[in-house]
Amino acid sequence: MSTILFPTDFSHASDSALEHAEALAKQRHARLVILHVEEPPLAYGGGELYYGLPEPSSERIMKMLEDVRPRDASVPFVHKLTMGDPAAEIVRIAEEEKADMVVLGTHGRTGMSRLLMGSVAEAVVRRSPAPVLVYRETAKLVPDTAS
Repeated sequence: MSTILFPTDFSHASDSALEHAEALAKQRHARLVILHVEEPPLAYGGGELYYGLPEPSSERIMKMLEDVRPRDASVPFVHKLTMGDPAAEIVRIAEEEKADMVVLGTHGRTGMSRLLMGSVAEAVVRRSPAPVLVYRETAKLVPDTAS
């Protein structure tokens, strides 16, 4: 059975990318490996607490990870939680799982924020042993009701 690695950071971009990972898994009769990379505690000091939690614990993160699952119950999946540098861990797990593809969402940061934060997606694309599908969530247009 082929394997599709789906790393998630619990963001809206990841939520949207899950739909694509699930569709590909169904099409290829593949198993999804749903991965979250927990960064070492010191990394959380930069203000990027996308979890919405003051002090994320491994137990809380694992619960959040278990809530990430394909909508179609016929798609086989497993959860993996690891700790380290997100890009390096995604590449390591892709190798370990012999992933046929990696599907991940990106925030699409540009300019100074990308320079300061780096780009996990870019690093994964450069180093992954498998093809990588990067899904960038498009901004939803809000109709102008002020007219």
